[in-house]
Parts: sequence; structure tokens; C-alpha cells
Amino acid sequence: MAKYILKRIAIAVIVLFGITIIDFFIMTLAGNPIEILSGGPRVNMGVLQQRAQNLGLDKPKYIQYFNWLGTVLHGDFGYSYKNYEPVNRMISEHIGPTLILMGTALLLSTLIAAVAGIYSAVHQHKAGDYIIQTIAFLGQSIPGFFLALILIYLFSVKLGVLPSGGMRRLGSAGSGIQWQYMIMPVIVLGFEMAGRNIRYIRSSMLEILNKEYLRTAEAKGIGRFRVINRHALKNALIPIITVLGMEIPNLFGGAVIVEQVFSWPGLGLMTMNAVLQRDYPVIMAVCLISAVVVLASNLVTDVLYAVVDPSVRFE
Repeated sequence: MAKYILKRIAIAVIVLFGITIIDFFIMTLAGNPIEILSGGPRVNMGVLQQRAQNLGLDKPKYIQYFNWLGTVLHGDFGYSYKNYEPVNRMISEHIGPTLILMGTALLLSTLIAAVAGIYSAVHQHKAGDYIIQTIAFLGQSIPGFFLALILIYLFSVKLGVLPSGGMRRLGSAGSGIQWQYMIMPVIVLGFEMAGRNIRYIRSSMLEILNKEYLRTAEAKGIGRFRVINRHALKNALIPIITVLGMEIPNLFGGAVIVEQVFSWPGLGLMTMNAVLQRDYPVIMAVCLISAVVVLASNLVTDVLYAVVDPSVRFE
């Protein structure tokens, strides 16, 4: 396994290098950030040229890329073009709220999807199955930003029981996250994931439940509950693990929208502001972190295959 992991890490490093090249040159197509920082394209050209020279933006694109890569290899993401704050500090301040939000949504949606998916498969074509499938379909169909606006209208505007944005009440003691501020963002992030995973888990369980060895085990009097939880669920875990591993990139994408709508001070909100301001160092740092997380989640998913199924061999 160690040899396989080292091989996958080496491949991931190559892929990561390619991702940074593509991200950087696509980002530069968005336009010159100096024009935004200086107030528009009609300002004095001498001022623009001086600022571009100070930030190294007067050099060819490939030189800019290698200059950025050199600083990153030394553990430095540079400075924000907008507020001149170190990008490392900005990320350290914003990554905590994002991880808490994403982790809570992933945990709750996975638990709900597992219970609902297994129940739906075991009670196929019954009322509970149809209700769960309908909810799962709605979870996949309703856009996150639309669901967020509905929740804000209902629980903040009409009922006034939940705050509409931020992560804590202004003027309150401490600096952590207050739980009532997490409810609506977690629902929006988790609803779509739960809907998608319910259908995958249900399909995976149905495929296993129709196997002859399970019918034989149940016919021997082992018991329906033991057959499902000891035999069926274990054999259905591999496709379930695959689906959960794919949720990491979806979470990052969904967090950008959710944090923007709910003014959640995480990486998503910071990324949106950086995109609007063409803040290259911040955008590249977030893209790099996202790519590392996705590649790492894929590696962990592959390793979990062997833990769940001993027949899996790494080559």
C-alpha cells in the first residue's frame, strides 16, 4: 500500500502542477487588475504602469507564473492586490468557518442519506420509499441560491427566528461561531448532497439486496436486520464511498454560493470578492488549496476501498 500511495502522490503533484498552469493563464484572461485597483481604464497611464511594475504585472505571463510558483514553493502565497495583506493570513482567518460549515453539512447529510437510502431500499415501492425519493429529487432539483432565499424569507423575514447572515451576533462576547447562524447555511449545503446520496445509496443497496447469497442467508434464519446491516451494507459501501469522495469538490463549489448569500466569512466569500477585484494572489491560493483537497480526497477514497473490501489490491 505504501508504494501505491507514493505513486499516487507523485501523480497528484504532476496533476497539481498542470492545474496551476491552467488556472493561472485562464485567470489572466479576465483582464488587468490594475485598472480596477486604480479606479478604471481612464486614469493616468503612468500611474498604471508604475503599479503594474511594482506588482510584477508588466512582465510576460509565463514569467509572472514562475515568479508566483517560486513564492508558493517557499510557503508564501504573496500579498493581496486589494488590501496588501498577506494571503497566508487571509486564508488562515477564513478557512476555519468554511471547514466548520462544510464538515457539519457533510456529516449531517451523510447520516441522513445513509438512513434514508437504506430505509428506502428495504421498503421499496412503499409509501415511505416514494416520500424519500420525492424529497431526494427536490434536493437535486432546487438550486442552492434559490433555497437559501426561500429560507431567509421564511425564517428571517416572516418568522424572525433565525439570523439572515454572518456567523455571530454583532457586539456579542467571544469570536466563535454561534450555532443559530449555521442552521440555514448547513441546510442549503446538505440538502442537495443528501438528495443526491440518498439515490446512490438506495440504488447500491437494491443491487446488493437482490443477490442470491443474501436471500440464502435470510432463508437460513439469520434475520432480516442482521442480513442488511452485516452483509448487505458492507458490500454496498464501495460505491457509497466513491460518491462521498466526489462530494468534496461539490462542497467547495456550493460553499462559494452559500457563503455569498449568507455573508458567511469563509473562503467562498473571500474568493468571490477576489474574483470581482481580479485579486490574482488570492484567487490562485484558493484554487491551489481546492485542488490539493480534491486530490487528497481521491487518494483517501482509494485507500478506504481496501479497508472496506479486503479483496481490493493496490497496483
